[in-house]
Amino acid sequence: MWMLLKKNLFYSFLKRNRASIGIGAMIVFIAMVLVAGIAASVLVQTSNQLENQAMRTGQDTKNEVSAGVRVYQIIGQHGSRNISGTIYTRFHNMSIMVTARPGTKGINLDETVLTIANDSKKCVLSWGGVFASAPSSNGIFSTPGAFDLNASEFGIIVLEDPDSSCTSSTPVINRGDKVLIDVNLSACFNGLASREDVRGMIIVEQGSPGIFLFRTPASTSKSVVELF
Repeated sequence: MWMLLKKNLFYSFLKRNRASIGIGAMIVFIAMVLVAGIAASVLVQTSNQLENQAMRTGQDTKNEVSAGVRVYQIIGQHGSRNISGTIYTRFHNMSIMVTARPGTKGINLDETVLTIANDSKKCVLSWGGVFASAPSSNGIFSTPGAFDLNASEFGIIVLEDPDSSCTSSTPVINRGDKVLIDVNLSACFNGLASREDVRGMIIVEQGSPGIFLFRTPASTSKSVVELF
């Protein structure tokens, strides 16, 4: 009898121990499933964020490359001018022809900055409100008031604007438009002398800037000279 009682007690203890182990294993399994689910959720959310960020970065890069302005040509007016009682025979006016790059939706020239520098001075210019809807029939440099500018402003002369987007109130250029950005070199540098290295940049709100670099001729007998 005693042996049978001991045997029953042993099997009862063994069953209780196995049940405890089974419950513990189930708890560990559930915890692992929960942790794996949370980790998977975090990974999916992170991958979505990285994908969205990559798409935005790619679009921004595309806009920077395909949008912006391109410097098409630069011409200068050479002659003699009295500046503060001194006669300087130099390049006194400059006109920069720019066009919008193919991916450009619209460039507001009112928010555009032009920097121009020689070896001794750098000027930063913005649009000063001087605007001409077309150049003079006598030439760009004969356009009335187009070059009545100080050292911190540039003017605008419209060359091509099929959709009439560039006006005196909203000077916006887009694909297919061509305008001249005018600079009074006398106000900026007392004119540009011969063999001067000039560098500049047209910085727009969005897109690639228009960059130019040239050296003024050693001598010239012409009043209008292509510089770039």
